[in-house]
Amino acid sequence: MRSTSAPGSWRQTLPSYAHGQATRTFPKLSPGHGPSKTLSRLPPRQKKPPKVELEQEDSKTVKEIYIRGWKVEDRILGIFSKCLPALSQLQAINLWKVGLTDKTLTTFIALLPLCSSTLRKVSLEGNPLPEQSYYKLMGLDSTIAHLSLRNNNINDYGAQLLGQALSTLQNSNRTLVSLNLGFNHIGDEGAGYIADGLRLNRSLLWLSLAHNRIQDKGALKLAEVLRPFELTHKEVVERRRLLLEKGSQERSRSPSSSRHGDSKTDREKSQMMGVSTVALVDKPEKMQAMKTPKGLGKKKEKSGEVAKKEEKSGPGQSPTPGAPKKEDASKAAKGKVTIPEQKMSKGKGTKMGNKEKRSILLESEQLLVEATEMVNPLLEPVEHRDGKVFMPGNKVLLHLNLLRNQITEVGLEGFLTAVQYQVQASKPRTSSKGPLGLLWLSLAKNCFDPQCPTYTMIQELMLPRDPVKAKTREEDATAT
Repeated sequence: MRSTSAPGSWRQTLPSYAHGQATRTFPKLSPGHGPSKTLSRLPPRQKKPPKVELEQEDSKTVKEIYIRGWKVEDRILGIFSKCLPALSQLQAINLWKVGLTDKTLTTFIALLPLCSSTLRKVSLEGNPLPEQSYYKLMGLDSTIAHLSLRNNNINDYGAQLLGQALSTLQNSNRTLVSLNLGFNHIGDEGAGYIADGLRLNRSLLWLSLAHNRIQDKGALKLAEVLRPFELTHKEVVERRRLLLEKGSQERSRSPSSSRHGDSKTDREKSQMMGVSTVALVDKPEKMQAMKTPKGLGKKKEKSGEVAKKEEKSGPGQSPTPGAPKKEDASKAAKGKVTIPEQKMSKGKGTKMGNKEKRSILLESEQLLVEATEMVNPLLEPVEHRDGKVFMPGNKVLLHLNLLRNQITEVGLEGFLTAVQYQVQASKPRTSSKGPLGLLWLSLAKNCFDPQCPTYTMIQELMLPRDPVKAKTREEDATAT
């Protein structure tokens, strides 16, 4: 490394084999903190190797690494391994069309633990992989909250691996908040795998499947998980095992049951204590906007006999996770990376709407972070109908984008049913600080008439649920 510029800056020559264009962009600095920093290569017509220029030497100001069209090979990753640990405020890594392979992706993932805990966003767009190994970014030990995999030629097989990474019967990803799978080759089968992953996932708030090949069959599968759905035989068996295990753990922790396990009076007293616990858990203001999984977990802590009785009778109500809370906006904004968002229609209040949407999603993410003791979704209250067990649909997902697929009015009917259910389920909680379930549902530019009655009804139902448009209407009403 040699100094070639004015004091306070340095220049480093990179390997001459690097090709393409590389750019590292960081947030604008406030006045008095110097200019923003950019890394770029010289134009192709010049024979000199690309150079890195850093205006300030303070690595604590680096929040994002952005490399575009620059071949990232093992040697570059070796440089990363030495540089990344020093970037204590790094929040995002964006590698766009850098020629990743399944091998270099594995090496890149192994480097992520070296990064600061502030790293929350990874974007690997335009990097198609033969083995579709993107799912490795969503491992159980992953800390990535926002993942963008657009334009990677992901097919139904890749979607299957990603769906399994979202959740299986044994495990569920609890850190990923947003997943962008737009501009890929996912069809009905792949959409079904993603829907399977959403059955037991209670952390994902934002999902984009825009510009894919999803038709009605895949659309109906996605709509199915947004309303009560029937548990499979394996899920029912696993649910019973979890209930028995929870009852056994509760008995071992309860002094009364250990001393007088055969006393009917003590069993009733234990049940009353369980009810009191629920009342205490629901009181704190920070969890008032939703009955968190933590609260549900307390509610489920009963004796083994009570758990069995519940499995048979099933008088459960739909859970109410995921409603956003505005008071935590300042707390949620610290150390977070902007969540990807869709373009909003032009008009009054667009800029404010974008800020509001980001704020709501960040607030919801903060609530999920606080609810660290997330209960297994199979322990949520269920309904029993005609000998079948039905679990409430996924109400944590706030944003679903299916723009420009191949969905017809047949698929729309499924989403209309799901939205009607979520609207009806949220009515008893009108006093809460936000609706439950989907706040945004993008279905435009598909294979149906935009004026068809089904699509019109969906829009009418979703309009009051959209907090951005609701605030715009309130501001307009106040102005007039």
